[in-house]
Amino acid sequence: MVSTAKKPSRRTEPQRIYQLRVALDEIQPTIWRRLWVADTLTLAKLDRVIQAAMGWTNSHLHEFKIAGQRYGIPDDEWPDDNPPSDDRRSRIGPVLGDSVNEFSYLYDFGDHWQHTVKVEKVLKPNEINTWPTCLAGQNACPPEDVGGIGGYSEFLEAVRDPTHDEHIAMWRWSGGPFDPAGFDVNATNARSEERRVGK
Repeated sequence: MVSTAKKPSRRTEPQRIYQLRVALDEIQPTIWRRLWVADTLTLAKLDRVIQAAMGWTNSHLHEFKIAGQRYGIPDDEWPDDNPPSDDRRSRIGPVLGDSVNEFSYLYDFGDHWQHTVKVEKVLKPNEINTWPTCLAGQNACPPEDVGGIGGYSEFLEAVRDPTHDEHIAMWRWSGGPFDPAGFDVNATNARSEERRVGK
């Protein structure tokens, strides 16, 4: 006789929703995003949420540093005496718990985009906050591979000044006009949906 009993779902229901403020370090005016993420997400999926919200293209490696522990993607080709924990196996809730108020997120080890992530609130889940969502933000993300903070400063100088020797080259390289103050929360969340962030 075949059992008709339903197997228990492997998907755990969220118990907490973390409201995070992600800010790119050492750039003024500050480039930041406010996010809702469930405690059930892995850190690997949090990486994807941050990527979509900030405007990065997920073209480089990343690493979290949380309460003295590193999380990322271990790479056998690059031996490390202290390899990071696999962020695909680490969920936000157990890692952050009640005690972590701030941690760091590094994207692109070459350009070295360091982000400070602050836990602003811990909320109870409801019908609208369990899906990864960008609530607010300010200013555009730098272009990929622009050369870090110094390269971004030089890029802005060139694209803002039509008489600059590199103006046309930077315009073409970036794909047209670049507005450093540009941010659209609707487009950001649409991008998250297109990338299936959180699924």
